Amino acid sequence: MQGDQLSRARSGDDVAFEELVRPYHRELQAHCYRILGSAADAEDAFQESLTAAWKGLAGFEGRASFRTWLYRIATGRCLNMVRASRRSPVSATLMVEPPEPSRLGEVLWLEPYPDAILAEVADPAAGPEARYEQRETISLAFIAALQLLPPRQRAALILTDVLDFSAREVADMLDTTEHAIYGAVKRARATLARQLPKGEPPPLPNSLDEKMVLDRLVRAWEECDTNALVALLTDDVWLRMPPNPLEYQGKETAKRWFATSAFREGLRFRLVPTRANGQPAFGLYVFSPLSRVAHAFGLIVVTLAGSRVRAITAFESGVMARFGLPRSYARD
Repeated sequence: MQGDQLSRARSGDDVAFEELVRPYHRELQAHCYRILGSAADAEDAFQESLTAAWKGLAGFEGRASFRTWLYRIATGRCLNMVRASRRSPVSATLMVEPPEPSRLGEVLWLEPYPDAILAEVADPAAGPEARYEQRETISLAFIAALQLLPPRQRAALILTDVLDFSAREVADMLDTTEHAIYGAVKRARATLARQLPKGEPPPLPNSLDEKMVLDRLVRAWEECDTNALVALLTDDVWLRMPPNPLEYQGKETAKRWFATSAFREGLRFRLVPTRANGQPAFGLYVFSPLSRVAHAFGLIVVTLAGSRVRAITAFESGVMARFGLPRSYARD
């Protein structure tokens, strides 16, 4: 079937081309996202890759699989985007003076990725360990750590460790040697081992254990109960809010931030559940003191460690449309 579609596509049949590439849409989008860390940039890179594949179809000689050829094109487009980008977005405007941060973040362009898209990439036949590994390779912590790698190291690691291409295939994709790929992947693994958090794994998605933690989180947030919320946090919890560079670590620091910045007098919130990067997430809506309508304020992605919250990453409201979240909610 693919041979017939390929022949028709080469003759200029754009419908045949779409049939040929459609099975790879979601996985290629996820691949671009892993390299770029931005859902918007990933979509641009994906579309550019399809255009390049359509224009270059006559050059596909079949020495590698069609899927491998598509990954070569997509990887090249992503690396070109990384090289062309300054990666320095303007920080968000803060509504109030924040407390002193623990540090300034480096990956300010990070954006969340909807689980609704990832579900089409995941292998439904995979066992529990494989599914956990699939979630880990799209988690916010993993994506952020990837962005700290040099671009070619990043691509080599993703292609080998996440997508299971051989060193020879990856060397062909990146126009280098197998020896260079082995070295790049070894250095990338060492960097990720230092960057990725260690500790208790999260509960299974949509499990009772996860629901119990999230119910407490929602109740505390909607009631602006700083003490109840802080009681859910790990001792080394991180609060992040890209594209703002301010990052906060530790319970006491988090408590000051919630008390002085998030839970200001008169504000009330509604949290609407969704999922991002294989993790629980919530659309955050805020009521003005006299209004019965809550307006979109942002999206928070929650990283769990057992029955505690290890990190909360807050994004601006511009990302919410990608999750199908409305701009406002009426008070119950």
